[in-house]
Amino acid sequence: MREKPIVALVAGETSGDQLAAPLIEKLRLQYPQARFVGIGGEQMQATGMECWWDSSELAVFGLFEVLAHFPRLLSVRRELTRRLLALRPDVYIGVDAPDFNLGLEIKLKAQGIRTVHYVSPTVWAWRPGRVKKIARAADLVLCLFPFEPVFYANHNVAAVYVGHPLADQIAGRTDSVAARLDLGLLEDAPVLALLPGSRLSEVSRLSAPMLQAAKLMRQARPKLQLLAAIANERVMTTFSENLALAGLENVQLVLGRPRSVIAAADVVLCASGTATLETLLVNRPMVMAYKLAPATYHMAKNLKLIKRQFFALPNILAGASLIPELIQDEVSGDSLARAATAWLDDPAATARLQLKFDAIHEQLRCDASSRAAAAVVNLLQSA
Repeated sequence: MREKPIVALVAGETSGDQLAAPLIEKLRLQYPQARFVGIGGEQMQATGMECWWDSSELAVFGLFEVLAHFPRLLSVRRELTRRLLALRPDVYIGVDAPDFNLGLEIKLKAQGIRTVHYVSPTVWAWRPGRVKKIARAADLVLCLFPFEPVFYANHNVAAVYVGHPLADQIAGRTDSVAARLDLGLLEDAPVLALLPGSRLSEVSRLSAPMLQAAKLMRQARPKLQLLAAIANERVMTTFSENLALAGLENVQLVLGRPRSVIAAADVVLCASGTATLETLLVNRPMVMAYKLAPATYHMAKNLKLIKRQFFALPNILAGASLIPELIQDEVSGDSLARAATAWLDDPAATARLQLKFDAIHEQLRCDASSRAAAAVVNLLQSA
């Protein structure tokens, strides 16, 4: 290994950027002169990483959406592969984005470059056959959830549980009054938060039913305050277009501050994925919506590619149905409004849920970025 190691990283979207940035900071403590290169978002760039492309280039959701963007994605990966093989970093860390990263990791590993995949693909839930590809791609898998290393051990893949950095960053139940004052909201009127996602494809599918649900709920509760967490400017444009079509007024759009939006809420409507985990950690009741392109969903269903009982991370982590999951055709304004209203109407159910969320939060709080960095350092030093 070089005296001044080179670490290459690729993060495919906002959630990957959030995971990779603190990992870079922890690795820099071990290797102050290290050079970090690759594809990242704003937070990774803020650590001093040399970003050749922005992570938004890879943020595509769904099989047919990927096919539509495939030429551009292929061009980026070809050029990235050329640069990395010329540079020969000491380690390559693919952060999530498995459809982009795993193939690249296979090529790099075949050329003797050590590879780490940070965030286990959901092989325990979706396309389990990918575990063979992961075995060829990664020298080490860094897992966010405690049940994942057991799955990999059964397939002879080196994997370690590191916990989730968000569980370390979020102290626990966040004060709703402070969040409301910070956002200019009334303290004593109920708040509904909308988290439609960070990828344009999911935002375009979820915005309309979420806004319709908000409209119905406000009709029943005229004092209901409405917030929407907007991941980036492109999402702002798409969501604003749907907001205009919905004819819904007085919806506060908050750019880049999802935790503040969640903390201010009494209940949250959110897209699947990291949004559900963040809502769990801030400790608010939620309803999850998951909607793919119809062709993608029906193909996955017909081919039986989905193997998990639950979709929402809170339910997966608990092994029980803690929150409502609305999937595909179940996602409508009426169904979202009914499920969210049920939380508002039953404070006792919310209190029981929050105790369960506290327990999951404690399990995930492991100083994850330090553990992930230590695992990478061990891999480098053992090679």
